Amino acid sequence: MKVCVYGAGAIGGFIGTRLGAAGHALSAVARGATLAALRQHGLRLLQGGETIVAPVQAEEDPARLGPQELVIIAVKGPALAAVAARIAPLLGRTRWCSCR
Repeated sequence: MKVCVYGAGAIGGFIGTRLGAAGHALSAVARGATLAALRQHGLRLLQGGETIVAPVQAEEDPARLGPQELVIIAVKGPALAAVAARIAPLLGRTRWCSCR
């Protein structure tokens, strides 16, 4: 499954690493130092003394990633308006799920 994590901080990074390690094609929208680290090292999670590594295609511009089958939004509340303005290229013609 093509999965994109929009916001690869603590929560997005945890979820993304687990999905990537499970074999899903993983991408992430990030910026700044996080973007540089993802491009150099992928996603890494230290859990129970084990380091889990997942390769990831990281981009600042969501349009470079194309439509995804699952998009995980993992940003802080104040950033949601900016995400909403840029997320359309990731969605394509997908089914919507409102998880509460």
